[in-house]
Amino acid sequence: MMKTAVIFPGQGAQAVGMGKDLAATYPVCRELFVRASAVLGYDLAQLCFEGPEEDLTRSNRAQPAIFTASIACLEALKQECPDLKYDFAAGLSSGEWAALCAAGVLTFEDSIKVLAARGKFMMEACLEQPGGMLSVMNLDLEILRRISAEAGVEIANLNSPGQTVLSGKIEGIDRAEKLAKEAGAKRALKLNVSGAFHSSLMTSAADRLGEVLAGVEFKSPSIPVISNVTAEPHGPPETIPPAMVKQVNSSVRWVESVEWMKAGGVSRYIECGPGKVLTGLVKRIDKDATCLNILDIDSLKGAVVALKGQE
Repeated sequence: MMKTAVIFPGQGAQAVGMGKDLAATYPVCRELFVRASAVLGYDLAQLCFEGPEEDLTRSNRAQPAIFTASIACLEALKQECPDLKYDFAAGLSSGEWAALCAAGVLTFEDSIKVLAARGKFMMEACLEQPGGMLSVMNLDLEILRRISAEAGVEIANLNSPGQTVLSGKIEGIDRAEKLAKEAGAKRALKLNVSGAFHSSLMTSAADRLGEVLAGVEFKSPSIPVISNVTAEPHGPPETIPPAMVKQVNSSVRWVESVEWMKAGGVSRYIECGPGKVLTGLVKRIDKDATCLNILDIDSLKGAVVALKGQE
């Protein structure tokens, strides 16, 4: 029996128009945007569907927006394939919150509150300690660890065997870029981000998030949810908040997460949310995996046809 994982993208996947046709077609999706707007105090549907893009890219708005669009994609899939069972859930960075919600760990409304706060705290941490991120292609991890130590930066994302992201202060990122190119990296590209995400420069955001999570109820996952921090399933409810606090300023171990799911028998991944980044990363980690993505009506139709053909 083919095991399936649902996976959810993180910040950076946002795009004006996300969720619009799903909300127009499925009342359950439209209701999600109404519920999110009630929590946030502004019209999230208008922001997601019409922009402006500069508002949508702000962390405090991007994170709940991507989450809502991602859960809408999952709910639309459930409408079309009500008998579909998924065995694991995972998400990249802020996408891990969508995975937790999909597994019934916390409510949709609580997820929105958390992500709005998480994004706000991260924005403020970026202002307190400016930084940047560097994507490095095709350079051995041990070499990157030496470069990180020399440049005074940290490994933020282990995205695929050929792509690792470094994070740190601006001068450190400049130094790491130079060292990576000298070491023979296929590409070393500074990312268009507002700060040094998933590094120690986010510690103030992590600490403040912990205070928010103290007031949120967490339940046992209905299916295994893979932790970015450990690359293994989350444990009992009381262990999840500290892990999600630590996630803010720790490396995202995506390669190991996919390898864990593969070892657990997963051979099919369904990416729910804007973009196709995770689909591409999974294929680089597990070339034999079947990958589907749902981001709008057309991709949903294609996924449904593929899923019914695999029954």
